[in-house]
Amino acid sequence: MVKELETSFKRIETKYIVDAENVSALLTDLKEYLVEDDFPRSTISNIYFDNQDFQVIRDSIDKKNGREKIRMRTYADNPTATSRVFLELKKKDAEGIGHKYRIASDLSSVLRFMEDGRTTNATVDDKELINELTALKERYTDLMPKMYIYYERYSLKEKHSIEGYPQTKVRVTIDQNLIYRDYDVTMLTEHYGRDLVGEGKVIMEIKAPGEQPEWLQEILKKHQLEPASFSKYGTAYRKSQGILQ
Repeated sequence: MVKELETSFKRIETKYIVDAENVSALLTDLKEYLVEDDFPRSTISNIYFDNQDFQVIRDSIDKKNGREKIRMRTYADNPTATSRVFLELKKKDAEGIGHKYRIASDLSSVLRFMEDGRTTNATVDDKELINELTALKERYTDLMPKMYIYYERYSLKEKHSIEGYPQTKVRVTIDQNLIYRDYDVTMLTEHYGRDLVGEGKVIMEIKAPGEQPEWLQEILKKHQLEPASFSKYGTAYRKSQGILQ
């Protein structure tokens, strides 16, 4: 595993469920202050690790411990065993601020580590994160791939200079065509599964290091958008268990 240049993130993440037919008008307003990211369009395949009883996500829903989520993510369109992936640990602190830590590796190495803890000096150089993940494996035991979630993302970032406003490093992502499955939980197949959000809906997520800037609050108010308590993995779990339709 090779450590990424930026391996930890601290930010407030706020999600909004948006009608797809309204996205174009919303983007027109957002692009007065945002520009496309360096890689604006991507496909994202995720595998979430949990135990047989889904105790990790159940604890997160119940706001226990650090509300952790452990996932493997890739931006490869058609992943293979050697594709670059990120093994990520997401946590929330007592104030509800999200923290994300990650290691870059290849798919086979991540699965091997999650299965039996095997690593090599050539593939691991973030011992602190490995120790955290090892502790979680001991807490929950028998962590395995339990949920596959896929979507297509459009990413925007704040302009370097906005007249009259200080830069706040806001990022906005819009995810569409979200699907999930709790069977055939692998990245080495085609993208298929059940609908996650609902027909004609997309997920917009705002990531900010602190309070949302005034210009962004005004846009959200104009489009009558209210924050939604929405977790992709939490929703997929509830749907897979028949708790949500």
